Amino acid sequence: MDTTRILQIDAFTDEPLAGNPAGLVPDADGLTADQMQAIAAEMAVSETAFVSASDDPNADRRIRYFTPTQEVDLCGHATIATFAHLHDEGVEPGTTALETNVGVLEIELEADGTVWMTQDAPQIRAVDLEYGRVADALGVEQAALEGASDDIPLAMASTGVPYLVVPITYLSDLGSAEPDMAAIEALTDELGALGVYLFTFDALERESTLHGRLFAPGAGIPEDPVTGTASGAVSAYLDHFGAFDDDFPEEVRLEQGHYVDRPGIVRVRLEGDVRVGGRGVTVLDGSLAVPAETDDEILEA
Repeated sequence: MDTTRILQIDAFTDEPLAGNPAGLVPDADGLTADQMQAIAAEMAVSETAFVSASDDPNADRRIRYFTPTQEVDLCGHATIATFAHLHDEGVEPGTTALETNVGVLEIELEADGTVWMTQDAPQIRAVDLEYGRVADALGVEQAALEGASDDIPLAMASTGVPYLVVPITYLSDLGSAEPDMAAIEALTDELGALGVYLFTFDALERESTLHGRLFAPGAGIPEDPVTGTASGAVSAYLDHFGAFDDDFPEEVRLEQGHYVDRPGIVRVRLEGDVRVGGRGVTVLDGSLAVPAETDDEILEA
């Protein structure tokens, strides 16, 4: 029976059993997409990353990401986890080019293990949605959404993965959300979004810019603990709509995961490009049986 090395790494934290857990297969050469999907389903974390050699002459590595139910084009926390592992394996600090489904992205590994991921060019657009519908889907008061929308509207934002971005007034409003997962899935399917990012500037820590929650039931992720791609998209959204006027922070600090007991911090810098940063901790390192390839034959009675 063939086996493969499999790790679980908690990303956007330097504490084990916090942040966002990602699966990682560091040597995925020879695995088919179906085998990757089966392994991701078995790992049952929000995303599992599969690293292999790249055929792109401009890239050093190829990476693919799978949720328990589908492949996704980009995943921030699984990328941070991958390079945190490479740091632990002795890879020298520096810049590398990573082939993903959204193109070749630049990854910077610092000497202390901090990983910086350059995301795709931002795409931001306001959307015409009834606040009542969004409030019902999220299980929050409509007034709490409308009160936060004077300067920053409901919008779609993407730096590689599209999200519906929804500002809300207070941390208490955010924490009391009771999301209707079926309604959120219908909404995100309609918009072509991976999930809904609900956030407030009413953060827990003084150093933090905002506190967010991410719901993505259509991708098999009811609530994601800490989301790198959404953090990059939300930071670009804030810049696009002038949320800080002419005093945009040098570094945006996003809290997430506290309401699922997996607290973590994402750092984002907008320096021409959108750069998402964080660290990771390995909590599991072992081997997994590689599932046999299946024949897609239809069985007839």
